[in-house]
Amino acid sequence: MIPAMPASAAARPRQASSAVLRFGRVASMGTVAALILIAGVWASWGTAQHVLLTKGRERGTVEVTRCADGSCSGPYSPVSAGSQPRERVVIEDSVAVSKGRTYSVVVKPGGDEVVRSGPAGVLYAWVPLGGALLLASVVVAGGLRRTRVAWGMAGVGVGLLTAAFFAV
Repeated sequence: MIPAMPASAAARPRQASSAVLRFGRVASMGTVAALILIAGVWASWGTAQHVLLTKGRERGTVEVTRCADGSCSGPYSPVSAGSQPRERVVIEDSVAVSKGRTYSVVVKPGGDEVVRSGPAGVLYAWVPLGGALLLASVVVAGGLRRTRVAWGMAGVGVGLLTAAFFAV
């Protein structure tokens, strides 16, 4: 007759495999959430760097006179020292820009392309991060089971998107 194995000895392999699976879930979902947030910062930084780091950059205003093919243009009037007036600069045509209005802008180095500046420009530049925070909050809540952190991330994302909506 074979002696029976104690119940605690049979449970050990299940506990170990459960711990490995739990670690795998946390590692994979943590990686996905981190990649979503990194992508949001990366997408935002392309515009935000010009708006936030204005020292040494040309600042001024543009009066939008024409919009076509996803971009608007108009004459540029400098505000900062060393900036030169231009007959035509280009700004991305988006919800943040409409024909006939004047906007404060920063000139991107090496060209005639400008981005909005001021509080509206800063908030609009970080909109991709707001979306990434919302998306990552779902991953954090479902995959990592950290609901308080997820609610915090979602709240910050919604706050950023709402502030940008009203500022623009």
